[in-house]
This record gives sequence, structure tokens and C-alpha cells, in this order.
Amino acid sequence: MRNFISVFLFITVLSSGISAQQMNINNPFFTEYTTPFQTPPFDKIKNEHYLPAFYEGIKIKRAEIDAVINNPDKPTFDNTIAAIEKSGELLKKVSRVFSNISGSNGDDETQKIAETITPELSKLNNDIFLNEKLYHRIKSINDEKDKLNLTAEQLKVLDNYYTDFVRNGIGLDEDKKARLKKINEELSMLSLKFGDNLRKETNSIALVVDNKEDLIGLPDAAIQGAQELAELNGLNGKWAFNLQRTSFTPFLQYSEKRNLREKIYKAYLMRGNNNNEFDNKEIIKKIIALRIEKSNMLGYKTFADFKLEKNMAKNTETVNKFLADLWMPALKKSKEEAAEMQKLIDAEGGNFKLAGWDWWYYAEKVKIEKYALDEEMLRPYFKMENVRQGAFDVAAKLYGIQFIKRDDIPVYQPDVDVFEVKEADGTHIGILYTDYFPRSGKRAGAWMSGFRGQSNMDGEFITPLIVNVGNFSKPTKDKPALLSFDEVNTLFHEFGHGLNGLFTKSVYPGAQRSSVDFVELPSQIMENWASHPEVLKMYAKHYQTGEPIPDDLIQKIVNSQYFNKGFETLEYLAASILDMDWHTITNANVIDVEKFEEESLSRMGLIPEIASRYQSTNFNHIFGGDGYSAGYYGYRWSGVLDSDAFEAFLENGLFDRTTAEKFRRNILEKSGSDDPMVLYIKFRGREPKPDALIKKLGLN
Repeated sequence: MRNFISVFLFITVLSSGISAQQMNINNPFFTEYTTPFQTPPFDKIKNEHYLPAFYEGIKIKRAEIDAVINNPDKPTFDNTIAAIEKSGELLKKVSRVFSNISGSNGDDETQKIAETITPELSKLNNDIFLNEKLYHRIKSINDEKDKLNLTAEQLKVLDNYYTDFVRNGIGLDEDKKARLKKINEELSMLSLKFGDNLRKETNSIALVVDNKEDLIGLPDAAIQGAQELAELNGLNGKWAFNLQRTSFTPFLQYSEKRNLREKIYKAYLMRGNNNNEFDNKEIIKKIIALRIEKSNMLGYKTFADFKLEKNMAKNTETVNKFLADLWMPALKKSKEEAAEMQKLIDAEGGNFKLAGWDWWYYAEKVKIEKYALDEEMLRPYFKMENVRQGAFDVAAKLYGIQFIKRDDIPVYQPDVDVFEVKEADGTHIGILYTDYFPRSGKRAGAWMSGFRGQSNMDGEFITPLIVNVGNFSKPTKDKPALLSFDEVNTLFHEFGHGLNGLFTKSVYPGAQRSSVDFVELPSQIMENWASHPEVLKMYAKHYQTGEPIPDDLIQKIVNSQYFNKGFETLEYLAASILDMDWHTITNANVIDVEKFEEESLSRMGLIPEIASRYQSTNFNHIFGGDGYSAGYYGYRWSGVLDSDAFEAFLENGLFDRTTAEKFRRNILEKSGSDDPMVLYIKFRGREPKPDALIKKLGLN
């Protein structure tokens, strides 16, 4: 998932002001970085540096915005839009570092900083977008845009600003503006709390095993990881499992203890729903009520109508039809998969009906029986460093770029690696950080973000600093990090987002927004290379012998490519429909979160053996912020694009440089600077066809 950092990461100056002592020269944010490529000096940045830098940054930002507002000259793109784009550099500098560190290496102290900053961010955002004088400057430019000879990118940036003002309530009366400000402030704090609750529950210990016999069936690596996790938590002589996928997934796949599988499975589903201090149900009710009120105030029937207006899909009818068209074939396929597993249970003499905590266990058994393929057979060939190098090599063959390890650039954790990315001729492109292993301060999942974005204002080309973050299988005391095949795909996925960030070539940062149903194209297309036999031969090498993955194992992967696709598709679609159901509500007065979710899943006909990929109380995509709210469908929408786009490479050659150049030039470099369909047609020569996705999912 791409980590959406707001274009306007601003806060207000607190009334107490800033003391000279706070703003001393030892704060690294107040000086120009002297590190290579002006990367953040993480060896010098401390938690106490953030607030003073935020406060000073906002003071400068306010002065710069005031200068734009009070400029006596006739509004022009340069003295208004470009001037806003250039403002707030210190604030962006500290915001990007803090946002990334709090997400991947946070603690109670960073959470307190976030709780201080978040309402102030919201206040300034309101002050900017509800400023009448600034709006009228922008409106006057927008009214005359056809006469101004603006570039396509400038028109896109202008439209972004103009519609941002409209969609943020500039047309409301003063009473409603005051209420909207309050709503925005409340929403920002609620989302922050939701995410923090989820992080703590996900990283908590869900299962402690003190009898070695209860580990029967688990691979050695899973047992070793559980022992090390237990030791980290003061549980010496025991084995601990938390709710990170790297911990609980192997347990569900291999544990022969059905009662323990049930325990950890239910603990995973119940994150944020345990009626404790980390419970998210009341937060959800408040978020939904406020989103309804906000969308109604802005003239929209539902929050989904408000959000989808800026997406490729445009409206709820289009999204709902898209999901419905996939639902029935996925449901049919998943029922066939369930029947196959039940048959195996019965053959073994199991006197029970397949349940959700059995699915992954028996899916592994079916895979072995049908395809002679076991996930643990693959792990030795997926050493993390080899997989990462494989992603680098694919990019090198497609785009002629190179990745050079840099040990002279500071990192915020010892297991973070840094690479300089260059063109074939040695021209610097940017910096890529990789941060792949779970830790207590990291939120769940995987994402791409950046410590600095690309821009080219006034001819000063600023190169990007991109970070890929994951929660993959960690090294143990006697083995390197050996990834599952799913983790391999995730690494390639986030690397695709990373390439998008590295290759971006826009003049203005404001041109770098992509809708959630287009932004996943650059990431998902990379997964196609990850599993291609020719590419597997490049990077899948045994961690002990260095031997490439054998042909018979590759063939087993190919043969099993449609295995469990009903389950994977249905759990995703269930979450997407649940998201849409939450955001098409028109009255939130009597919402019971558990009942609402139960009715939603029941109405869509989800079989009891499969749970939605996320439950409401742990659906961070839509409640830990609103980036993917009414937008989770976007992964499959982008799936149409990536499947169709990859067909172009299959038609012209897996590493065809002409096709790759067209993809880089029209998609990766320009993904937010024009209408997504216009950009796609420039690459493909036509609109995408859905056939390739249906084929890829094995639902035809």
C-alpha cells in the first residue's frame, strides 16, 4: 500500500511560543543536511527535535501563505499556485521524517508528539482551505485557465487546488465552516487513535506455548522465531506468537493443534474489538457519523459519493457493479475449494466441518496433494537479499538503472539498508531505503513512502528519497530471512510503488497525486515479474548452495498459480464491499458496529469458512485515515490495469525496452499529472480490457 502523506502537513504555532533554547542550532532540522544527497541525519535526529521544528516551520509557512494572500498583483499561476507549492519547506522536511518514523519506528513518545501535532495540522489545513481571499485568487486563475497557455501539468495542479477548496467547504456559511473545522479536527484525532490501538493489538502476544508438543507440525523457522519472540518478551523457555502475519500465518498453515489454531485465528479477527483500552468500535461509530455529516454539509448524499468523485470509478454504481461482477465467480470458486478441503478432512476421519481456522491448514495439505508443493519447499530459495536483488535486476533489465549499496548514509534502524539509484549512464535518480522486518514500534502491513519528494521548480531538480517498508519473516539465530512466496510478491509490489516514486518527473509536488484506483498499477504490475519462470531463475537461489530454483519446482509454482484464488479474491472482495457499505450509510445514529458488519457480510453471501480480509475494528486502510475509504476496491480496479498492461510486455517481450520506456514515460513518471485514463491510453494505445484480470484470477 502506498503511504499517502497529505500535501499540506502543517501545524499552527502554539500560543506559548518557542523559546530560544528550544530552537538551538543543535536541532538538525534547522540546518541544511550535510549528509550524502541531503538525506536525513537519523544519527542526530531525536524525538525532542520534532516539536521545535514543527513550530518554527509553521511560523514560516504562515508568513509565506500570508504573502500570497496579500500580494497586490493580479493573481497568476506563478505568484499564487507556484508560490504555494514552494512554501513550507521546513515543515515538509520535518513532517516527512516524523510521519515515516512514527509509522515504522514509533513509541509512546512519538505517539504523544503525534497527538500534539495532529489537531494543529488540521487547524492550519482548515485555515488555508477556508480562506476566502486565497480562494478567490485561485478561482480567478481557474476562470481564465483557457487563456493562460498552461501546461497539462499546471492545469492539473490548478484543478487540484481549486477543487480542494470547493471540497473543503469554501462555499459554506460561517457557522457551517466553523462546524466543518471541528469535524476535521475530530476526524484527524480519531484516525490517529484507531491506528495506534491497532498497532498495539497487532504487536501484542496472542498465544504463548509452554509445552513443546503443542508445536507439532510447525516448521523449524517458525518455532525458532516464536522462541526468540518469547525471549524478547521475558518468556524464556516458552514460545510466543503475535498477530503480525509473519508470526500467526505459519501457525495457521502448519499447526496440528486445531484448538490453538482457533485461538490465534479468532485473536487476529478480534483486533480492536476486545472491549479494552484499545477497542475501536466507538471510534468507528464517531468516524462514520462525522464523515456522513461532513459529506452532507458539502452537498453529497454519502461519504462514498464525496470520495469517488476524484477517482477513476467516479461513482458508487460503477464500483458496486465492478465488485458484483467479480463476486459470483469468486464465490463459486471458493465453494469448490471449501468442498475439496472438506473431502480431505472426511478422508482423514475428521469429525468436524471446515472452519475459518482450518482453511490455511488444509489449503496447504491440498496444495501438497494436488501439486506436490509445500510453502516450506520454496522458502530456502527466497532469501530476502536475493529477492530484493531480483527486483533490482528486473528494473535494471527494463529501464537500464542500477542500485548501489550505500553504507555512508544514516539509517534509523540497523536492519534498514540504503541504495543509490542511478541511470545506466551514472546520472543520480534518487535514494531507496528498504526496511523489511517487524518490530514493536512498526504498524502492520507493507507500504512505500518518502523522506523527500521529487520536484523541479525554478529549474532546481530535487531528487526523491523513497522508503519501502514491510513486515517480512525475520532472520533467526541460525538462518537468514527466508521469505514466503506471498512475501516475495509483496516485496515486488512495494518496489513497484518505489519505482513510481523514484521515476516521478514533475515540476510541482502538487502534480504527484494519484487516485487509489490508479496508484496500485505501478505496484501490482511488478508482481507479474516476481512469479514469471524466467525471472524466478534470476533470483530464486538456495540460500545454502546458491543453486537456482529447479525447473520442476518452478513448474509446480506455475501449475498451482490458480490455487486458492477463490479464497484470496473473496476475502478481498468482502473487505471492499464492507468498505463501500460503511461509506454509503446515510444515517449513523443507531449503528452497532458488530451487527452492521455481520449484516453486510451476510447480505453479500460470504461463506462462514472465509472471513473478510479485514474486520471493521482493524480495517486501517479506511479508518486509520481516509486515504482508502470508499477506495479499497482500487486494488482490483488497478488489477484490470496491471493485467492488461503486463499483456503488452508478453506481446512484445518480457523485458522489451521500448514497452518499458513507454510505461516509464507515461505511467511511472507522470502518474498524477494528467487524467489516469489519458495516461493509460498513451501507454497502451487503447483503454484496458478486463479479460486479462479474469484470466489471472482463474475465474473464467
